Amino acid sequence: MTEAPQPYSATKMTCYRHPDRPTYIRCQRCGKPICTECMVSASVGYQCPDCVRQATKSTKPFRTRFGSVWKVRNTNVTSIVLIAINVAVWLAIMVTGGESSKLVPYISDSLSSLCFTPDMTQYYPALGAAADCAAVGGVFVPGFTDGAFWQPLTSMFTHVSVLHIAFNMLALWFLGPSLERFVGRGKFLAIYLISGLGGSALALWLSSYGTTSYGASGAIFGLMGALMLCAWRAGADIRNLFFWLAMNLLLTFTSSGISWQGHIGGLAVGVGLAALICFAPAGRDREKRQWLGIWAVAALVLVLLVARMFV
Repeated sequence: MTEAPQPYSATKMTCYRHPDRPTYIRCQRCGKPICTECMVSASVGYQCPDCVRQATKSTKPFRTRFGSVWKVRNTNVTSIVLIAINVAVWLAIMVTGGESSKLVPYISDSLSSLCFTPDMTQYYPALGAAADCAAVGGVFVPGFTDGAFWQPLTSMFTHVSVLHIAFNMLALWFLGPSLERFVGRGKFLAIYLISGLGGSALALWLSSYGTTSYGASGAIFGLMGALMLCAWRAGADIRNLFFWLAMNLLLTFTSSGISWQGHIGGLAVGVGLAALICFAPAGRDREKRQWLGIWAVAALVLVLLVARMFV
């Protein structure tokens, strides 16, 4: 005969997870006794871990304005991590020589290979082959078309001047968390990285041989374009964003030493990705459609980069 379960004693209680610990606290939902280690603060009283876990499973996940599941409360973290990576690369460049750092030629976007003098301060414009560079005792640095396939990725985290990194990181700090609240962490990271690669792709296709470019500006322009489109789609006031974008475009085409190709490429990719996210039809397959569109754009950017290596 099966013995019926005994109720918890009202006078002698021990934690249901730790029988050796006496307690006077019960779970507000199921009534089981819980010790101070097991009790979880609730809106009223305390709950046991089992009830909290069950409530979490039964709670419908919160979704952003465009269908992404909101998994984190602090949307600043993602931008802080990206800023930290950029700053870490900048510090590495600073401690290895700043503008004369030997790191910069290897991690910047360069269409063609370059032959530098041993101190890496000058290069021989007519020597683009490894054998010719070795003959004069130079330092050969391969370009993207000669196999430096990592440059489009590393270049978007590369900065040399304080003003350059300060402006880009300030923009990332203001744009990143706002965009993540609209599209979620995964899609925000996708927009940042693919926009940066898109800026590099256009720069590599339209820049002349011997041109070197770097910086997070392509990714930042992608964030600006994406946030403006998402905010407009959500019915928010975008006048400040539009003014900011217009001023940056004006500086892009009126200032020297700026890769307009990288800025426009990043902006185009960012707006395109945001359009796929914001205008995806609502429904059960909305998330799937959004990610299929994102991967399609990423594949297109990669095709453009790979094609440039052979053209």
